Formats: sequence, structure tokens, C-alpha cells
Amino acid sequence: MRLYDYAASCNCYKVRLLLAHLGIDYERVPVDIFAGGTLSDSYARINPMRTVPVLETEEGYLPESNAILTYLAEGTPYVPDDPWERARVVGWLIYEQTDVVFMVGGLRFRLMVGRWTPDHPEAVHRREGAVEVLQFLNEQLAEDEFLVGGRYTIADIAVYGYSHRAEEAQLDLEPYPNLRAWFERVESQPGYMEDVEPYGANAAPGAGQSIYG
Repeated sequence: MRLYDYAASCNCYKVRLLLAHLGIDYERVPVDIFAGGTLSDSYARINPMRTVPVLETEEGYLPESNAILTYLAEGTPYVPDDPWERARVVGWLIYEQTDVVFMVGGLRFRLMVGRWTPDHPEAVHRREGAVEVLQFLNEQLAEDEFLVGGRYTIADIAVYGYSHRAEEAQLDLEPYPNLRAWFERVESQPGYMEDVEPYGANAAPGAGQSIYG
């Protein structure tokens, strides 16, 4: 099993985290997405969308972080058997991509590499959206230890990916005690690891070659 990934991406980190929980051995294939690593014809054969992560298995190549989480978690405690709870996990995986990644992750990336200043109109908009995300998560975790069914699942892994790095998006986590307590519960899970690396200099505007400009 091989994982094509980029060390600064929390979408990639989510997959590495689940693999660590599961204790699965795999080969990690670094892809520098800002050095044209996904722009080659050979990479397009791996993933025509030219994104990371991609999991290579005996069945073929599987892109999209949450699809990979779902595949790896099948038959494990990290995804519920109950149809209702499984559907709720899917709902969180969708929310994570549409809201957590877009608002928190997108703001984090662009501020960290200098593509936006904090007062850029789009940064202001994303910050407002990110605050709504953090408030929503804090409310959801007011009485529940985890996001679905009172147990740790891939819903938690997915949402944790970018939300636990919110301070790098210049977002204050102090107003969200339930969220911060949930971070601690996630970080106490067997096999937990955190290895997200800083963005390289080639992620700065005009410095590299990628699908992100």
C-alpha cells in the first residue's frame, strides 16, 4: 500500500492519522504539489484531478482524503455498522470538506504562505465563516465526547485535521472550551500522531508550479 501525499496538507495528515491508529504499514510517497509534482503525465495517470492524497492499493488508485478514510475504516471501530450512525458520519465528512476545509483550511493556507493579508476581503469573509464553523463545533461538542455515537470515528479524524490547526489561520481558540477538550480526547487515542510540516517556500505566490496557481 502506498500513500502519495504532501506533508503540509491536513487532508493528507488525516489519512496518515488513521493509518497510525490502525497500525497499517505503508509506503509514503512525498509529492511536492508546489514544485509541479502533480502536473506530470505520470501523475495524471495516478489521479487525473492532480490532487493529493492518493492511496494506491491492489484495487487501484483511490483519491480524495475522505474516500480513503472510508475505505480504510471499513470493518473497523472507526466507522459504525448502524445505518443511522454511518449516515451521520457521512454527513460530517461532507461538512468537513464544504465548511471546515474551505473556511479554516483555505484561510490557514493563504495566510501562512502570504497569498492573502488578514485584511484582504476574501480573508475577512473566510474568517467570518471559520468562526461560524468553530462555534458550531463547540456547540455540537457541548454534551457529546465525540461527533457521532459517543465514540471516536473517522468523522472526528476528518474534522480534527484542519480544525486543530485553526490558530495558524489566526483564529483564537480560547472561546471554544468544548472544542479544545475534544482536541485533547482525540490526542489521547491509541496510535495518535501529529506530523504536519510547514509549507515550503515554493508555496508562496508566484514561487512554484501547481494547480493552485
